[in-house]
Amino acid sequence: MRLNVGTTDRILRVVGGVALILIGFLALAGTARVVASLIGVVLLATGGSGYCPIYSLCGRGTLTPRVDPPDR
Repeated sequence: MRLNVGTTDRILRVVGGVALILIGFLALAGTARVVASLIGVVLLATGGSGYCPIYSLCGRGTLTPRVDPPDR
């Protein structure tokens, strides 16, 4: 499993995930609560781990490849 989620994307996923979980439990009821909370958990998990399976399936990602400085 290779990391494929960049720093900004990870931060947005974690913040969005926490927000959806809180909205789900504090403002919604029934099916809407479950759906919002599940999406929030998925965002939180992908943001925390740095890996998104959908990015892998599409062959994409937001992680910028690290370039090592040249040897002197």
